[in-house]
Amino acid sequence: MAGGPAPYAKRNTAERAKLAEIVFDLKARGLSNGAIDDLTQHPDGPTGGRRISASTARDLIREEGARRVDPKIDTWRAVVVERIEAALPRLDALEQAALKVLERHHITVNNGRVIVVDGEPLLDDGPVLQAIDRLVKVEGERQKNIAALRQLFGLDAPTRVEATVTETTQQDVALQELVAEMKAKNATVADTLRAEREQGE
Repeated sequence: MAGGPAPYAKRNTAERAKLAEIVFDLKARGLSNGAIDDLTQHPDGPTGGRRISASTARDLIREEGARRVDPKIDTWRAVVVERIEAALPRLDALEQAALKVLERHHITVNNGRVIVVDGEPLLDDGPVLQAIDRLVKVEGERQKNIAALRQLFGLDAPTRVEATVTETTQQDVALQELVAEMKAKNATVADTLRAEREQGE
């Protein structure tokens, strides 16, 4: 990142090993090498403001991975990491596109006519629900990538005994509430269209 602190340079082995472990854990959480570069520049970041450039992060991840996993599969592991890394910008772009759809107002049109309820055009919830579905799928892909990284680097090896905790985030709750609201609105739309058809018969 232009204008930022100087990238981390090799110092003593113990210090480098500690940084490699930090970067490795950040990678396992799903951060890209570029995101690690940005995060480590912050004074309150995991390295105390010591910048780890994207290229250095890649080296540290491979070093830590080689320490944790059989070095014979290092080449294969590097290929998988690069593939997952390349997928991150695509998922980010899909997420941004879906969020833009959520921000727009979509009007319900039936047989070329705008549906009006109480003097106001009725919003079309279809595109919104599709955007929500896309966001859920994008997050699912991210979680698959994280799971692949954890498996790749042996974080879920049988020798590790860890409790599995399923967390429900505020975003999850908000999406669930939004879906419920949209379903209720769709039911209202269906009732309105049914009433119009009955009046026209």
